[in-house]
Amino acid sequence: MNSKIIGRGAEAVLIQEEGFLVKDRIKKGYRLPYLDEKLRKQRTKKEAKLLKKSSSIIKVPEVISSDEKEKIKMQFIEGKKLSDWLDKLSNSEQICEEIGKQVALLHNADIIHGDLTTSNMIYVEDFNNYEDIKPLPDNKKILNIANSSKSNITAEQASKRSLCSRDSKRTAEYNKSNFQVYFIDFGLGFTSKRIEDKAVDLHLLKQALEAKHFLYFQKFFSSILKGYNSKDKTKILEQLKKVESRGRYKKGF
Repeated sequence: MNSKIIGRGAEAVLIQEEGFLVKDRIKKGYRLPYLDEKLRKQRTKKEAKLLKKSSSIIKVPEVISSDEKEKIKMQFIEGKKLSDWLDKLSNSEQICEEIGKQVALLHNADIIHGDLTTSNMIYVEDFNNYEDIKPLPDNKKILNIANSSKSNITAEQASKRSLCSRDSKRTAEYNKSNFQVYFIDFGLGFTSKRIEDKAVDLHLLKQALEAKHFLYFQKFFSSILKGYNSKDKTKILEQLKKVESRGRYKKGF
């Protein structure tokens, strides 16, 4: 089996295996073994559960399997990480509005992502429309099906097309655009009905935009709020002002 490490964080290693992604939580030598195993099991189980719940609401990687201990095997999303590309894309404000719509859908379902940054968002051009896609040569993750005709699609391309089409009905409910934004990494996520938690989620996103996209962050965040049609939008935005006034929740990106 061909596999390669494509990311390594404080909590987990990300391994790409033949079209799938395996998130493998790292053992911590400084913790007591029984405590370390318990924490990794709890966090893995919680993240897998949140991903499955979110998959019926927005675009997230499909969970293939989970050992509920340390590993989650999921669909590998090929696209552009928005932390690297949002400033460069011509439709960045439209993308931000779509981000706002998806965050609102999560919050309406009482799902708090916990780490809303553009590093945890993947932009995918509409790969249902093969003839219109023009892959950029400097990004190897762009779908390689773009140059294939409909009558000459490889098995791998057909598989990717199938993964997309399975969710096409759900996608149409919230995204009428010719692109998709996937949310990834629910490792810090949880469920909550609290207005405070939803306001903090937005606050962290705003901070992330300011840190990573400082030239445009005000414009981007305005577009996000435009799309943020939460059922409790007024209350959440009022609470957001209070959160900002307290000067709390500082974070590095």
